[in-house]
Amino acid sequence: MKGKKRLNDLHDGTLYVVSTPIGNLEDLTFRAKRLLTSVNIIAAENISRTKKLCNYYKITTKIISCNQHNQKKIAPLILKKLQSGSDIAIVSDAGTPGISDPGTYLVSQAAKKGIKIIPIPGPCAVITSLSISGMPADRFYFNGFLSNKSGKRKNTLQTLIPIPQTLVFFEAPHRLETMLMDIQQVLGDRQIVMHREITKTYEEIIRGPVSTILAHIKENPVKGEITLVVEGNQQKKSQDISNATLNQIDLLLLNHKMSVKEISQLISQEKGLTYRQIYKKCLLRKRELDQSEDVNIANKLNCHK
Repeated sequence: MKGKKRLNDLHDGTLYVVSTPIGNLEDLTFRAKRLLTSVNIIAAENISRTKKLCNYYKITTKIISCNQHNQKKIAPLILKKLQSGSDIAIVSDAGTPGISDPGTYLVSQAAKKGIKIIPIPGPCAVITSLSISGMPADRFYFNGFLSNKSGKRKNTLQTLIPIPQTLVFFEAPHRLETMLMDIQQVLGDRQIVMHREITKTYEEIIRGPVSTILAHIKENPVKGEITLVVEGNQQKKSQDISNATLNQIDLLLLNHKMSVKEISQLISQEKGLTYRQIYKKCLLRKRELDQSEDVNIANKLNCHK
């Protein structure tokens, strides 16, 4: 085939890390099309998905599987091909390999072998969603998919509370509601952009505080892949809690009808303060109230002696 490497080439081949469309097949770059046509092999996360792309562009290059399940087994074979002079392109189902997708392992192994690695830039869901978010993107914090377990997810979100940079996450539709609830509870009712089905026919962009997005998805079931762009911490330091809020905490604690956790959730949502900040204040006030109550009881006992 025209452009393919001659069989008698003795030097190592090149590993091309090729970005592919994240939805709209027309987003493949001219350079990516040329490379996918000219390499000896395409190592794909999913063969059928990549065949669809190749058929659209009439690319007939051989495709092999290389994903998170078989990468450690297939990588040595790919490296051997590269060292024999073959050029190989690695692609994921959509976007840029290695960005919350397979690819990192093969690239790292090729780098250790001194094999030439060339990126072929193109579509990336993170950058695409940031570009339309209207939030600062000169610096941002990308965390991909968080744990599917709420406890671990909340622990990760806790570490992100003080970060002032815009936060970016990926999420699956069946976990979206619980993810947003955890964001609201831990980070507060921050501004958010939900970008769904990026570049596809039913692309959707919803903006607003977390509470608005939650209300929207409860009325409109969500399908497809989702990128969440979340406002960073805009407070240089924790806001002072007003006397009125402290009085509200005291009244709720003295009422003994809600736990510290429930009170913290209620007030953080009402006041737009972080859950962590309110929770710490609730614990402190509870200790102070308990101590005050103990002192009063002791005084009463002394009076009756």
